[in-house]
Amino acid sequence: MSYFSELAFQYIDGEWRPGSGSWDIVDFNPYDGEKLASITVATVTEVDQAYRAAERAQPEWAATNPYTRRMVFERALRIVEERDAELTEAITAEVGGTRVKAAFELHLAKEFLREAISLALRPEGRIIPSPADGKENRLYRVPVGVVGVISPFNFPFLLSLKSVAPALALGNAVVLKPHQNTPICGGSLVAKVLADAGLPAGLLNVVITDIAEIGDALIEHPVPKVISFTGSDKVGRHVATVAASHFKRSVLELGGNSALVVLDDADLDYAVDAAVFSRFVHQGQVCMAANRVLVDRSVEREFTEKFVAKVESLTVGDPSDPATLIGPLINETQAENIAGVVEQAVADGATALVRGPVRGTLVSPVVLTGVAPDSPVLRQEIFGPVAILMPFDGDDEAVSLVNATPYGLSGAVHTADIERGVRFGRRIETGMFHVNDSTVHDEPIVPFGGEKFSGVGRLNGESTVESFTTTKWISIQHGRSRFPF
Repeated sequence: MSYFSELAFQYIDGEWRPGSGSWDIVDFNPYDGEKLASITVATVTEVDQAYRAAERAQPEWAATNPYTRRMVFERALRIVEERDAELTEAITAEVGGTRVKAAFELHLAKEFLREAISLALRPEGRIIPSPADGKENRLYRVPVGVVGVISPFNFPFLLSLKSVAPALALGNAVVLKPHQNTPICGGSLVAKVLADAGLPAGLLNVVITDIAEIGDALIEHPVPKVISFTGSDKVGRHVATVAASHFKRSVLELGGNSALVVLDDADLDYAVDAAVFSRFVHQGQVCMAANRVLVDRSVEREFTEKFVAKVESLTVGDPSDPATLIGPLINETQAENIAGVVEQAVADGATALVRGPVRGTLVSPVVLTGVAPDSPVLRQEIFGPVAILMPFDGDDEAVSLVNATPYGLSGAVHTADIERGVRFGRRIETGMFHVNDSTVHDEPIVPFGGEKFSGVGRLNGESTVESFTTTKWISIQHGRSRFPF
């Protein structure tokens, strides 16, 4: 595929060039193991060059008329629309995403580009009254300068664009480090689309590398003022600690252990559809996925029968086949980890209602029940196709079970009584919650983020403006001030 041969480079100051490291990141197709690309890693030298290029380019970009800036994102949107088929092929090959997943990711990517067009014009100033006679207080909202973005492997094109496009639209420059398992979709392709859309050189730089090569250089570097990280809570904790020690702001979109709750008056067929999608979309490699499905004991038997039947109907295999709904995990290590989680849960007394084979990176769906209340599996993020069914008696017990996790990202409840669902949702310790829908949602203007171990800060809409800009107070004294000495 041409993308993987043409874009297997660093992108710094508008130039495609190799890194200067002594080893390569090898990009594999997670389904069949085909080598897609080999990219010589960026070193600390390239990280510095990328940040310095961003630092040089940013002031002129910030001074550019926002109506002119937004035209880049208008063109980028058209490019993504025109190259939809090519981008779908790239996501399928590099990420192991099914056709359904690729369509979902590209749809949201287009929506976030539309929002970036709007964001270019969003920052507004304010005039604030003063107790001092003749004093005028002006508040200007200005770009932070340079933003460092670290993106994950599961939705790489979308989740890179989600920070990169708004940060640029608001007048910043960006240095992007994609995940080493998805360097093209998460890095090079984003740069290619924006460069083809006319983004001036130096404003977006992509460094393909690994912490084993650069350590914390991407976070510690003096140029970036904000670090936007999407990934695990373990790494996020480290990013936050390092950023804070250098007086940098961090925006952290981390993991989850979400629950979908089925109350006694729910539409069970609809709840089953929502629960299966919430758990098994992209093989469960979604931070908002419903690890746990809680069902009122009065409807547990009927729901379980329907849920198991639907899970057993899911086709596992080649993600390029339109009939496939469950494709590969990102690598064999992840597949082995998920298999180990299931083995441990069963050894501790859980029952596997559904449990197919594990073949390389292909992990068949698993449905567990009878998991012990104190089992660690109930409090961790399971980044794979494993669902845990749990019965409960009444709303109060359900709330207690949902909240018994260190995470707080998303969740959902199904009920015939909308206001009952809203009351239930208000008691859940999450940043996002959905009534009569799936747990997996993201919309460009609605604040996205979590509580507890699921992150710090919010993205999307006005929250993005807050994250990637800062306020400057300029006061004007009309006439003369009186000083005490």
